[in-house]
Amino acid sequence: MNRMKAWLALSAVALLASSARDCAAQDWTQWRGANRDGVLKSFAAPAAWPKALTQKWKVAVGGGYSSPVVAAQRAYLHSRQNDQEVVTAFEIATGKTVWSKPYPAPFAKNQYAVKMGMGPNSTPVLHGGRLYTLGVGGVLSSFDAATGELRWRKDFGQLDTSKLFCGTAMSPVVEQGMLVVQVGDDRGGSVVALDPRTGAEKWKWQGDGPGYSSPVVANLAGARQIVTLTDKSVVGIAAESGKLLWKLPFPDEWNENIVTPVVYGQTVIVSGVRKGTTAYEVVKGANGFEAKQVWHNPQVAMYMSSPVLDGDYLYGLSSLRKGQYFCLNAKTGESVWATEGREGNHASVLNAGNVLLFLTADADLIVAAKSRKGFEPLARYDVADSATWSHLVAFGKQFLIKDDASLALWSVE
Repeated sequence: MNRMKAWLALSAVALLASSARDCAAQDWTQWRGANRDGVLKSFAAPAAWPKALTQKWKVAVGGGYSSPVVAAQRAYLHSRQNDQEVVTAFEIATGKTVWSKPYPAPFAKNQYAVKMGMGPNSTPVLHGGRLYTLGVGGVLSSFDAATGELRWRKDFGQLDTSKLFCGTAMSPVVEQGMLVVQVGDDRGGSVVALDPRTGAEKWKWQGDGPGYSSPVVANLAGARQIVTLTDKSVVGIAAESGKLLWKLPFPDEWNENIVTPVVYGQTVIVSGVRKGTTAYEVVKGANGFEAKQVWHNPQVAMYMSSPVLDGDYLYGLSSLRKGQYFCLNAKTGESVWATEGREGNHASVLNAGNVLLFLTADADLIVAAKSRKGFEPLARYDVADSATWSHLVAFGKQFLIKDDASLALWSVE
């Protein structure tokens, strides 16, 4: 009898551990996934892709370009309904609302951005049982992820939308126990680190205003750095102190620095719609840190779509020729292949095991082989009735897709 009880106890522990691993494997807690790089560890691609995906549920959520985040069998979304921004938690299994918290978020659109939505644009971050959201007007909120209770809020507003057309767009990141956000407009801005539990400021770097990019964090030249694009430059900031380590000019005619940087070894790869794609190696010398150009490829220029690495190769969607899927050598910058063009004006890209996933703004989900010879689509699915500008989220054998007005869960099975 004692042996049986011991066996049952061990079995229960093993089951709980397995369930915890499964839940953790499905967590998508921030912009572009666990490591902010669009590379998936948990997606289970089928041996053969089906003719159609299965829609598990679909719920009306309102507008916005923020993408959902996932943890502990819940999905969280930041969206807009009329003059309010709404933060909602859903059951992954059913789409049922667990909690929903609206707050006033008026936003005056710029006349040159009439085709764009009114946000929110920033993807939340989940950390330590809290959900952190950054609204289109610069309102930063901390919610209890379990209950939706507001823990604290800071307003970094007073944005000039003649200077920051589409409002705040960077997605916050938690690093070294601090919540890091980038705020401001073209008149100037700051990268600020806060205590996640209280919202108290820990450090601040003041300089250029933000572009529309989101930062990444990496160990470069022996230092932990927050690397991001401002409206006019590329910067590396010490994660611990906020000290500026290096800065490179990266001007754009409309201050549209949108693409998330990609870290490849000790190099940082950045791209702009009018700048092409460039790799910089970060080094430390007698006079401090600096970033030196390694290569530049003017034939690949990304606008809003951030690329993904697969080993020594970079895949993505260039904005040239009305949209070209491409593969380039991340070590040399040489183009390996590119499609003829007219692929569309946007796609979110994921490296999902043995395949690449592209979700276009026209609601096409494309599964493609990781080919060095050319673009090789394996399957194509229509996954929404309206535009899909929000980033694709994939986990297990499922996809969360946010369109202009709704959130849907699709499954391979």
